[in-house]
Amino acid sequence: MAPALRLGLLLGLLGLLADPGSTTKVLHSLHYLDVAVSEPSPGVPQFMSIGFVDGIPFTRYDSERGRVEPLTQWIKDGVEPGYWDGQTQIWERNQHVAARDLETARERYNQSGGLHTRLHVYGCDLLSDGTVHGSYKDGYDGRDFISFDLGSGGFVAADSAAEITRRRWEQEEEAERWTNYLKHVCPEWLRKYVGYGQKELERKEPPDVHVSGKEEHGTLILSCHAYGFYPNTIAVSWMKENTTLNQETEWGGIVPNSDGTFHTWARIEALPEERELYRCRVEHPGMLEPGIFAWEPKSGSILTVAVAVSIIAAILVVLIAVGVWKLQSGKRDRSGYNVAAGKDVGINGSAAGITA
Repeated sequence: MAPALRLGLLLGLLGLLADPGSTTKVLHSLHYLDVAVSEPSPGVPQFMSIGFVDGIPFTRYDSERGRVEPLTQWIKDGVEPGYWDGQTQIWERNQHVAARDLETARERYNQSGGLHTRLHVYGCDLLSDGTVHGSYKDGYDGRDFISFDLGSGGFVAADSAAEITRRRWEQEEEAERWTNYLKHVCPEWLRKYVGYGQKELERKEPPDVHVSGKEEHGTLILSCHAYGFYPNTIAVSWMKENTTLNQETEWGGIVPNSDGTFHTWARIEALPEERELYRCRVEHPGMLEPGIFAWEPKSGSILTVAVAVSIIAAILVVLIAVGVWKLQSGKRDRSGYNVAAGKDVGINGSAAGITA
């Protein structure tokens, strides 16, 4: 259950980072995902936080282990000895804040016991034009609660319960703290992390692309799957002759594989007699030029065992992610997410409800 939960959370996070339907300008990203549960079950800790660099989990803390742990060799080898103790102290504080947040949320929504969840997602992206994009979002029981708009420098409340938090945070200058974290602290640590794992993080592995088709009730469903690519920057689109059909295309999320690569897909409906007019276009940094792929019924419908397994795994992850997001999120209690003095929370200590 714990591995499945982690995969679901990862997918949820990646969904905020990349859109396979268009080429993203994100060079590197650092995001944290915190989950608090009011009634934990075996294998699901009361509190868990995972840090991601470029969509790859690199640190983890949960209430059962009680310590921040490395998930990649490059972070284990790169940081100074005191890093792990400092990070653990930050996450212990965040764990207590998250527990209070759940209590406050139940009071705000007039709820008694039962299973309730709080999800906190935040981080920053370094863009190709040299700018920084920061994001912060809080949820409770699968609903949006409060978010921070870095552009306007203000919080956005989703309902009257969150409005109480928004007003209090305005008085406590939380916006200034989050602005500093997202614009300065988070990018600074992201650059450090990229330096630690440069060889791994800046590699380029092109996708293995497979196109398949299935006719249902007189409609041909064409699917284009891209497997095993890195980084997670990719554009997958369906074309009819020379026209790109973005509005007609359904995209899957960019899903992490267990080997550190990614998978995604794009699907479109077509008339069976027009199948030869459709092509899948895939663009990725690991490819010398965009690839154009057509469905070949005889070979395209027979995938390798490895590809078939990857498809099944991806579907399971998607289902888990949807379930987790609907189970997720928490809100801030009266102490909300007070930033912990000067450190970047997932990153090397910076803010209480903030992680680097």
